[in-house]
Amino acid sequence: MQKEYKTLSSISGPLILVEGVEGVKFEELVEMTLPNTEKRLGKVLEVNKDIALVQMFESTRGITTEGTKAKFLGKPLEIGVSEDMLGRVFSGRGIPIDEGPEIIPEKKLNINGAPINPYSRDYPNDFIQTGISTIDALNTLVRGQKLPVFSGAGLPHSPVAAQIARQAKVREEGAGEFAVIFAAMGVTFEEAEYFTNEFKKTGAINRSVLYINTAADPVVERIATPRLALTTAEYLAYEKDMHVLVILTDLTNYCEALREVSAARKEVPGRRGYPGYLYTDLATIYERAGRIKGKKGSITQIPILTMPEDDITHPIPDLTGYITEGQIVLSRKLHQENIYPPVDVLPSLSRLSPTARKVTREDHEGLFGQLYASFARGLEVRDLAIILGESALSDIDLKYLKFANDFEKKFITQGEMEDRSIEETLDLGWELLTILPRSELKRVKDEFIDKYLPKKESEEKKQ
Repeated sequence: MQKEYKTLSSISGPLILVEGVEGVKFEELVEMTLPNTEKRLGKVLEVNKDIALVQMFESTRGITTEGTKAKFLGKPLEIGVSEDMLGRVFSGRGIPIDEGPEIIPEKKLNINGAPINPYSRDYPNDFIQTGISTIDALNTLVRGQKLPVFSGAGLPHSPVAAQIARQAKVREEGAGEFAVIFAAMGVTFEEAEYFTNEFKKTGAINRSVLYINTAADPVVERIATPRLALTTAEYLAYEKDMHVLVILTDLTNYCEALREVSAARKEVPGRRGYPGYLYTDLATIYERAGRIKGKKGSITQIPILTMPEDDITHPIPDLTGYITEGQIVLSRKLHQENIYPPVDVLPSLSRLSPTARKVTREDHEGLFGQLYASFARGLEVRDLAIILGESALSDIDLKYLKFANDFEKKFITQGEMEDRSIEETLDLGWELLTILPRSELKRVKDEFIDKYLPKKESEEKKQ
């Protein structure tokens, strides 16, 4: 029989000290019974001899050192998983909130997961189509990759996240089923409703699992939400052979929750007040993406974070960049020009995209280099025009300026419900290259220019 302790010595924010405990383990679940018989859950954060520090998943309001009993349950926080979770909406603690029936679990899993042996990891190399041109053509997403989106306050990262979740697909024949796990942390009620309604309205809910933690929910719950999502993803990927895309938004709210708990523990703060173990903690989330040798399924991760004051050197995006394989950066300037999605092409990067570009279409690699270089030159010319005026530009400079303008209006810009195939995206890129003389197309092979550059335009340029 499990012991109940009445030896609560202090309560500070979400943290409670329990003295005189025996055999208590790190991450063990704790059930607190209040004087009014209400029960609340917490977990062991630290053990020192016979003193346990407990972190509550719910508010500590009403909990008193006198009359409250603590029962240590001898197991970590677990989630019951099943394929029936697809199409359902859960709270940040894994409780159904969509008025559907309780999930009958096939098994219960520890939400902290198990580290993947690096030797067992398989190299990510299969293309995932998001239907967004700036991602598919220039920052190609690969199955098993972790590719974060760096946004800012007020930028449309929520519509971008919803669009990726709706449109993402694995195009490889016989690749198996595709599923999306969507975890929202610390979002407003309006955002939570937006995500839920968006998934239901488009039918994407049928292949998705949603975890919603709102700003009104306990801060500590925010720390568990991404782990619940990733545990569900691991079950679907490695036991049900699905290809799972995990979208986590907003990681900044998660890090703020870590900082709040760290401050309550009176830990020595690191950069900007965040705990010194922020890098390690983020790695325990990001490194759960990947492919495992001998397993058909895969986990691909798109964490979304808002950079405080649009500062890319802030600890959260800075550390995220070290752990993940690139970043998609959203631009406030493009957003102010009503360009959606406002992807800032030049600082965005996908380190694994060269492997994916080999399997999309033969011209993808060269076209990527040509579009990127031409757009960069066009932006330089635009800056020059501001200083000297357009009258001082050469004919070729004017063509690059037109290319940059059209690239933003036609290639970067697309509708929230517009799902472009990779072929449509690449053809659009070739169409834009007709603005430039053939002699400027130095990064694509002549055979591909002959094959893909719109014929009428290419013939005029030859003449």
